[in-house]
Amino acid sequence: MMCQPDHYPFKVKLLCSIRLWSVGMIATMLSACAVGPDFVPPASPTESRYTSEPQAEQTVVADTQAQHFSAATQIPADWWRLFKSEQLDAVVQLAIAHNPTLEASEATLRQSQDNLRAGYGVFYPQIDAGLNAARERSAPTQQGLQTPGSIFNFVSIGGSISYVLDVFGGQRRAVEGLSAQRDYQLFAHKAAYVTLSANVVNACIARAAYSAQIRATEELIALEGEQLAATEAQVNAGTGAYTSVLSMRSLIAANQGSLAPLKQKLSQAEHLLIALEGVSFSTANLPDIDLKGLSLPLALPVSLPSDLVRQRPDILQAEAQLHAASANIGVATAAMFPSFSLDGTFGVAGSSFGNLSAENGKFWSVGPSISIPLFRGGSLWFGRKAALDAYDQSRAGYRQTVLGAFEQVADSLKALEHDAESLQAQVESRNAAEEAFHLLQIGYKSGLSAYLDVLTADVQFHQANIAYLQAVAQRQQDTVALFVALGGGWWNTQVAAKEGKTP
Repeated sequence: MMCQPDHYPFKVKLLCSIRLWSVGMIATMLSACAVGPDFVPPASPTESRYTSEPQAEQTVVADTQAQHFSAATQIPADWWRLFKSEQLDAVVQLAIAHNPTLEASEATLRQSQDNLRAGYGVFYPQIDAGLNAARERSAPTQQGLQTPGSIFNFVSIGGSISYVLDVFGGQRRAVEGLSAQRDYQLFAHKAAYVTLSANVVNACIARAAYSAQIRATEELIALEGEQLAATEAQVNAGTGAYTSVLSMRSLIAANQGSLAPLKQKLSQAEHLLIALEGVSFSTANLPDIDLKGLSLPLALPVSLPSDLVRQRPDILQAEAQLHAASANIGVATAAMFPSFSLDGTFGVAGSSFGNLSAENGKFWSVGPSISIPLFRGGSLWFGRKAALDAYDQSRAGYRQTVLGAFEQVADSLKALEHDAESLQAQVESRNAAEEAFHLLQIGYKSGLSAYLDVLTADVQFHQANIAYLQAVAQRQQDTVALFVALGGGWWNTQVAAKEGKTP
């Protein structure tokens, strides 16, 4: 039913006018555009590769294996399973479940989500209620009266309602900024997840490599012990020089001395794993992972640059920061314009709770309000300038993040190519050194080889074997680096979750 002011008392006429005015203001607000720029994500790069030369389709064959690069290959969310080690998977899953850094990241994400939900409250009327009871003494002289003061009781119960008319979109831009902050924390959480899994896998590879180097050194010391016994027998028989015994003992001692630094590095890798898992050092039980038991992933993904900027968490974080900076421009711009609101109060007052229902104790008010900033000493103008500067900073930071990501991918791709070449060279070196060492051992026992040649071959074989194990570990860790550089596959979490592989 439409209001017809001519047929109603004044109070009703006022309410009808306010209602019509409020509806008009709300319609104006809803039809108004929010000031400030509407955020547009940065354009995707047009490049098709990460290096100046065309990307190789595969590495050279090293240790009988070649890794293949393909843009059609997807990174699974649980990419570490490509190493085909149940023990490795168990360590990663334990870290995901208990790592304090990841738990803190999840809590921060929940906080940003709750802040966003709280921000949406500005779009609803703000309603408050109040109760006031006081005993007062009046001072008529404050009003210029000469009458004596009086003591009285005052009790009131009332409520208030206000609704901000977001005509220029300042509130909407503020909520948009909270949404961008939520996105930032979301991708920060994804980045923490990817970083944690990579650190765990790298620590496991390093631990396995140090263990393999320790075993290789201990095996070499055992062989040298046998050789020392044979040398001592020759000295006792008068067919060998005692200096050979001393040289052999010195070599054994030197190799035994190299075990301590390896064991220290092994301990550090284990301590890092325990810390990443978030368990007590006294109760930790790390599985023994053999370096040879880790399968090298052979089918490697190479996402296009245009896909990478939509996958890497740090790039998406930078984009969310840019979005928040854009929204802040709108907030700062809206602050320069008038603000509108609808306010109302209502309640009852009296000298006691018993007479609150008296007609003369009722009060109410309703009406619009407008606040126009006229002079703020330039604070609003320069506040907007600061928001624009912050946006330029975020835009430059975004570009730097993208360039850094491209650099990491290019480094990882080149590293894998060079790792394969280096590993194959180490394989050939180790095989040749091992064969030479065994032949010279046989020749020395039969009196056909000089002892100095045996010692030289012994050292060369030991060095070649250690270098081979290091090259194997480096190739595996650079494979991990490529998975991380391409974003870690977190966007495929839903696929992995259906298979019960990831949280």
